[in-house]
Parts: sequence; structure tokens; C-alpha cells
Amino acid sequence: MTRLLFIKASPRDESRSVQVAQAYLDALRARTPDLVVDTLALWNEPLPDFDGDRANAKLAVITGAGHDAAQRTQWDEITAIANRFAAADIYLFAVPMWNGGIPYRLKQYIDIIHQPGLLFGLDPATGYFGLLQGKRAVLVYTSGAFSPAAPSPAFGTDHHSTYMRAWLNQAGITDLAEIRYQPTLLDPDSDAAFARARAAAAALAG
Repeated sequence: MTRLLFIKASPRDESRSVQVAQAYLDALRARTPDLVVDTLALWNEPLPDFDGDRANAKLAVITGAGHDAAQRTQWDEITAIANRFAAADIYLFAVPMWNGGIPYRLKQYIDIIHQPGLLFGLDPATGYFGLLQGKRAVLVYTSGAFSPAAPSPAFGTDHHSTYMRAWLNQAGITDLAEIRYQPTLLDPDSDAAFARARAAAAALAG
């Protein structure tokens, strides 16, 4: 059995990042009979605020201090959300660019799950090490004006893919594939570019 977690970072039902990611998923389903898909639509998820109490619970883990009853409840909630993420074998992300970076709802989700002892460890001598080994991530990126070929910062700056790669690598996920449909607004033949992105996504699954 292969478990795939499909993370939708766009709030829009008609999101093209989601549609390109769906083309990958449809092709993968066709060739992977035992594929189990868990879909995480972040804007529909009741994500907790990562507030001061939860930050204190995290620090208690890092320093080796014990949790009080309230912190234990909050840490158990964080652990349950992180364990859902860690259970996947493949991650499929649909990530539009917002102001050069990722949507804040995705950043909130990452801040909840990226915890010591759950996704990463920290060696005082050698630094961070990831706990999620042998997994794969497929990332679909869209942006209105930015493209890797366009002058930057005139058409935007990519803190979007760079952040996602750095985070996943720190968690131990180094097998990454990227599909870009960029730009979505300034391409003179956007529909053709959209079709090519979906075809590339389907081909990657094959």
C-alpha cells in the first residue's frame, strides 16, 4: 500500500495549481492500484494557532523539560496533526505564490507540524537532521507574473520554491520533483501553457 497526502494550499476551488496537481494524481492512480489518498484542503482544516503555550511546549521538548497538563494536551494535538503528515509515503503539494512566498495557511500548517522529535532532530555538534527518510514530494508551483525566466525582482522573487525545498530537506525529504505553471497571467497563450503543465504532471506520474 502506498499512501499519498495531497495538500491543497489554495483556497480557490478553481485553482490551477490544484488542477495541475490533480493531473499528476489521476495518472498516478491509474498506475498504482494500491494508492491510498488523503486530501488535506488547508483552508477547510481546523488548524490550531501556534501560540505562546504551544511554543512553550515545543521548547520543553527541545530542552528536555517535562510538560504540564495543559502543555501535554496541546503537544498531543500537535503530534496528531504531524503524525498524519508523517504517515504518507508521497506528498503532493499544490502551492500558488503569494507575495513571493507561500500562502499563510500553508506556513501555519508547517509551523504546527515541523517539530523536534516528530519531523526533525537537532544535534548540538552537527545541526539539524530529518526524521522523514525514504519519502518523495511532488510540488506544483503557480504564480501570476513570476517565472524563472523573467527578470527578478521586476516580476517577483522566488521565496516560494526555495522555502518549500529548504523545509522538506530539513525534514529529511530530499527526493523532490517540481512542476511549474508560471506565469499564469502574463503568458500570451495561458491555456496552452496550462495544458502543457498538466501533461508534464501526468508524464511525471508515469
